[in-house]
Amino acid sequence: MLNKHLTQKERKIDMTALLLTALLTAIAGEFKLIPFNGESFRFSLGSITFFLLLLIRPAGSLPLTGLVTGLTVVMFRTCVEMMTTSVSLMDSFQHHLPILLYYVVFAIGFHIICIDKYRAAPLLLGSWAALFEFVGNGAESIMRIWMLNRDWLMVKDWALIGGVAMFRSFFVVGLYSSIMLSEQKKRMQEMLGIGSNLYAESLYLQKSMNHIEQVTASSHELYRKLKQENLHDLSVQALAIAQEIHEVKKDSQRILSGLSKITKEKSADLFRLSDLFDFVITSNRKYSVMLNRTVEFRLTMSVDYETDQHIPLLALLNNVTANAVESINQMGSISIKVSEEADNLYIVIQDTGKGIQKEDLPILFEPGYTTKFNEQGVAATGIGLSHVQQITQMLQGELHIETEETGTVFHIRIPSYTIRKIR
Repeated sequence: MLNKHLTQKERKIDMTALLLTALLTAIAGEFKLIPFNGESFRFSLGSITFFLLLLIRPAGSLPLTGLVTGLTVVMFRTCVEMMTTSVSLMDSFQHHLPILLYYVVFAIGFHIICIDKYRAAPLLLGSWAALFEFVGNGAESIMRIWMLNRDWLMVKDWALIGGVAMFRSFFVVGLYSSIMLSEQKKRMQEMLGIGSNLYAESLYLQKSMNHIEQVTASSHELYRKLKQENLHDLSVQALAIAQEIHEVKKDSQRILSGLSKITKEKSADLFRLSDLFDFVITSNRKYSVMLNRTVEFRLTMSVDYETDQHIPLLALLNNVTANAVESINQMGSISIKVSEEADNLYIVIQDTGKGIQKEDLPILFEPGYTTKFNEQGVAATGIGLSHVQQITQMLQGELHIETEETGTVFHIRIPSYTIRKIR
């Protein structure tokens, strides 16, 4: 029953995609080039549009898509010709009917080889498309010669058809690959953002677990003292509290284990530093827009290499950069400079925000320190910078902050060997 259900689902036709493909192909077909005498055969944007839509939004059934699109193109061209010339309906319909064969042959070809198998193989995909377009154009030409008594095409004409088939097919495949790469990059950025957030959350959870451990130990010590004092009821209550806290600790450990597994899996890949900083700037530019602030970002990099520590690096950089965005009132700038010296990676993040009070510098990394309050006057958690320092120390690095009247400067030093991945 499950396989039958899946099969029926796979065969479901997306009528919106089907109609969109047919109409856009028909309209694009009016942008044309006529290589031979008369208007019997044309090279148009219709086939390019048809192939691209088959790739980016398939309707579910390729043969049906080819048939509907072919009929739509025939009727559309017939209507246009009748409105612009004095040709009869039957003559116009017969004149354009052969194009139907092209779209049917092209679609059936990809149905036979299963187009989805070649989406990740652009050379093969382009080669198959060129072959099907050549065969489709050939079938259209033969049908046109048979129906309309046209002259047979010469060798040079077939060579032109083949050359155009190659050009159009690989043009569409290149355009499709560019679109897919853009989408993949977008999805990868989303995954990196989720991974860095999970990593930060795991740090918060680890901190809470340390507190839970201390409270558990204190509760058990209280139980022992109350028991020694023969305060039975109170000692039982203290033991119950210790047991409940212990259960909370076990639940937290299970959650932390799951988060750690996810972040480790996401850390298995390699990313270039330049890609990470581009992601940091892109995400925080969106964050500044969300806060209704105009922030100019400037990135200067004199070093670039692959790293497998992208998750902790993103958690660190996003936190510092987000703090810089929040420190800017309405308009300002954030500059990020990345360099390497003496086998150390140096990152300098400078903003033009309101800065930090010098008297606050000694307690800046203490949990609970914050200068941010919401509209109700409630303070933020103030655990961001403490975890920035924790991540830096985990990477065996150092963090130094300079505060100025017109902003704050974060100096981060990380030994290259802790983050640089050499293949």
